[in-house]
Amino acid sequence: MHTFFAPDLAGPTYTLPEDESKHAVRVLRLSVGDEVELLDGRGGLYKAAVADANLKRCQLRITHHETVAPRSYFTHVAVAPTKNLDRMEWFVEKAVEIGVERISFLRCARSERRELKLERMEKIAISALKQSGQAWLPQLDEMQDFGDFVAGVTPETTFIAHLEEGERTALAQVTGAGPGCCVLIGPEGDFTPQEIALALAKGIRPVTLGNSRLRTETAALAAVFTAHIGR
Repeated sequence: MHTFFAPDLAGPTYTLPEDESKHAVRVLRLSVGDEVELLDGRGGLYKAAVADANLKRCQLRITHHETVAPRSYFTHVAVAPTKNLDRMEWFVEKAVEIGVERISFLRCARSERRELKLERMEKIAISALKQSGQAWLPQLDEMQDFGDFVAGVTPETTFIAHLEEGERTALAQVTGAGPGCCVLIGPEGDFTPQEIALALAKGIRPVTLGNSRLRTETAALAAVFTAHIGR
């Protein structure tokens, strides 16, 4: 069954946008009576039937609705985007498939990418939501300077994964204890000693994701997965 994203769905009917209408009627060849699924990204799962197979305004009639409650554990990953955007897109896609509530993008001292267009990431997230059948679309935040981001976190549930020497706790041992977690993942080359010191001074605890030296996007996904199974 084909799935469509309907963030503004309200009422017994829903009209697909023009581009989605063309895709539904011309490419998918949907006709009156055919069934589809709709997701609103806010926990709503819908079944609908095509009421008017119009190329510009394909109208759907809602036949069933259920609401999925938010997950009890809130997973937030803040990551410094890689220079190669394909790798960040891969992370966002897989993180949404596994289940993540929020993704923030950090601008760090060693960041190779200083700017990021969020629109592309949002499209990747929506596509992954539709493919995986998840009910909640994660919040995606604009890129922010590391210091500004750290100033606004709750230190008790925030952790920094870095590669510097020193005592670090396995992330798997600290996730799941509270209502959620925020894990900071640095750029290629890691956080600087100054950034780590800033985080620790704030009360953020250092963690490790294992013995392997992971790429940025792999580390970020490992953090999502670790938090997910620790719920």
